[in-house]
Amino acid sequence: MKSLKEISVREKRVFLRTDFNVPMENGKITDTTRIEAALPTIKYLLERNVRLIIASHLGRPNGEKNPDYSMEPVAVALTHYLDTKIIFFEDSIGMGVQQMVRDLKPGNILVLENLRFYKAEKKNEQFFARELAKLADVYVNDAFGVSHRKNASVFALPEMVEDKAAGFLIEKEVKNLSKLFTFKHGDKFTAIIGGAKVSDKIGLLKSLLDNVDSMLIGGAMAYTFLAAKGINVGKSLVEKDKISIAKDILKGAEARKVEIELPIDHIISTDIDSIDTELCDGINIPDKMMGFDIGPKTIEKYSRIIRNSKAIFWNGPMGVFEKEQFAKGSMEIAKSVALSEAYSVAGGGDSVAMIKKAGVSEKINHISTGGGASLEFIQNKTLPCIELLK
Repeated sequence: MKSLKEISVREKRVFLRTDFNVPMENGKITDTTRIEAALPTIKYLLERNVRLIIASHLGRPNGEKNPDYSMEPVAVALTHYLDTKIIFFEDSIGMGVQQMVRDLKPGNILVLENLRFYKAEKKNEQFFARELAKLADVYVNDAFGVSHRKNASVFALPEMVEDKAAGFLIEKEVKNLSKLFTFKHGDKFTAIIGGAKVSDKIGLLKSLLDNVDSMLIGGAMAYTFLAAKGINVGKSLVEKDKISIAKDILKGAEARKVEIELPIDHIISTDIDSIDTELCDGINIPDKMMGFDIGPKTIEKYSRIIRNSKAIFWNGPMGVFEKEQFAKGSMEIAKSVALSEAYSVAGGGDSVAMIKKAGVSEKINHISTGGGASLEFIQNKTLPCIELLK
């Protein structure tokens, strides 16, 4: 892909697609990580006196204008980081926006309203991309988190602008995720895969089998794998229609001599909201109970493998870490990864929140800003929207 430093941007109109899909509560941003991740690209552009148009999506407004998902709080947040005039406009296409761009002075920023207030954005409609293209001399994509989606602002638009490049955040993501591809089977490459559903990660699991030596499974998806091996999981969450796929993955691992590790003990309870928990000191879960976290024996077993690893890719929690009674497995594994000398990469929204909760963010080599995007990149070694920046 073409780097931002390879193209001329000075004093031009630059359309910067960011991923400012930040978490909000009562109209206030609760985590500014994604804003801060885009600052190197924004500052580089401002230093070149561009007229900067910033566009993003926020939340799920389902193609309708909804003040709860307005980009205005993001525009306000940017003022705390940048010493320049930042203007917010209540639309993203149309004559009004075009006039705002004409009036925009070099070195200033125009923040557009939520792109997903238009159904055309998610539908990748050409007319919407053409309207956005009218605002730009140069197109820069720094929205790694949506670069696996065929949305108009990241898929149709770059083909309509001659000068285009990847921002520094995308460059950083590609560099750090690609480093995992240098590790192969036999290099002590370990994947830690958790979360709720096997169905969300079939492609990821199958692609990793070609590279990793060990795969440590946790989260609710572990119970589908245990059920596939004929182990009693009680009332634990099982995707019954995915048991055959779990069996195929287990067979594929055996054929490739990949060790798939599953929980050997569990923290169990009657339901997810109960604070009355028990340790199931064995692999089989009693009939009326549900598993919500890995137990101490599993933590020790997984940690031992992690300590001996040279590369680690982690996606998904080991249990329901949002609840304190089911958080220990994820927290302990996070600490083990942090203490490991392995090259470590974590990807996915839950993984980021979990690592932050464990307080070990700075000990992980790379934490991806893209959830689904990082998983698809690991599977395919590229993303559709990144290919368009060549």
